[in-house]
Amino acid sequence: MKISRITVWQKDLPLREPYRLSGGRLTFEALDSTLLRIDTDEGLAGWGEGCPWGHSYLPAHGPGLRAALAILAPALIGEDPSRIDALNRAMDLILPGHPYAKAPLDIALWDILGRKAGLPLSALFGGAEGAGVPANSSISTGSAEEMTARIADYRASGYRTHSAKVGGAAPEVEIARIEAIEAARRPDELVTYDVNRAWTPGLAVEVMNAVSAKGWFEQPCETLDQCAQVQRRTRQPLLLDECLQSLPDHLEAWKRGACEGVKVKPNRVGGLTRARQVRDFGLAVGWRMHIEDVGGTVIADTAALHLALSTPEENRMGSWLCQAHLRDDPAPGAGARLRDGRITLPEAPGLGVTPDESFLGDPVAVYA
Repeated sequence: MKISRITVWQKDLPLREPYRLSGGRLTFEALDSTLLRIDTDEGLAGWGEGCPWGHSYLPAHGPGLRAALAILAPALIGEDPSRIDALNRAMDLILPGHPYAKAPLDIALWDILGRKAGLPLSALFGGAEGAGVPANSSISTGSAEEMTARIADYRASGYRTHSAKVGGAAPEVEIARIEAIEAARRPDELVTYDVNRAWTPGLAVEVMNAVSAKGWFEQPCETLDQCAQVQRRTRQPLLLDECLQSLPDHLEAWKRGACEGVKVKPNRVGGLTRARQVRDFGLAVGWRMHIEDVGGTVIADTAALHLALSTPEENRMGSWLCQAHLRDDPAPGAGARLRDGRITLPEAPGLGVTPDESFLGDPVAVYA
């Protein structure tokens, strides 16, 4: 079996409402997503998606992804799609770095492999663990009243795991906001306070040591060095996200004892191949993990959730669905979906979801 064609689509994804994080200094109204299909000479095809969360959240952006695909995709034509590790090494040789541009290709290769094997990707990643994955809400930055109200809305839909976006305010405001959320939190709920790099180390230590919250704090500062400093001077468990771009970054965080858990996002680290390596390292060192993607439609959500579903329940905290924030859906009812606070996945081979091509429109590039 050989790769015969790679087709690329660009799609703007409007959000249901503006989304604010990092204390409101980053605001987003739409996402620029790139979807692609890899076709083979035996009729099998696989889908992948790469969707940076805007262009100011991480060093990644939609036009850059598609520019990189113009270099990467032609080199895969004629290759055996089942040689996923070899093709990842080839992409690294052709274009060092730029993992977010390689992610949709890697995901599509896994989709082909799963379809060929007749197995869902979760089975290829170790087998499903439990009945679905706990859904993690994502609460946009706002006042204490606004944020507690949003958590209550998610609670009514069955969510018990929440990510509250804090940061960007004076210490007394941060403390009051966190204490209000804690006061409204139910005993069976987990709230992670996600700062998205908005605090200096001094502010992080001041706030975290002042609040009664014993739950998790996520990415309080910009760098791994700064977060490690905060971890040594506070009592709450730390979850790291944006400062971990590769497996060596995760290894360094573990060596420093900088965290008790991490976010694992395929589109950030280069696809499912690299995300699985990070996940397995996290299992080896005992981390807890949120496994989800940076952004995108049900295609990106489903790819990440197959990896989450195959992760032991004691190591996973919950997973977020970007689709909940989007106005449009390329495959209504298919793929990873929320049901009573848990995310379930299809048992069909591969990803188990195919987008409606009429939704995608005309391709922006075809490589053959």
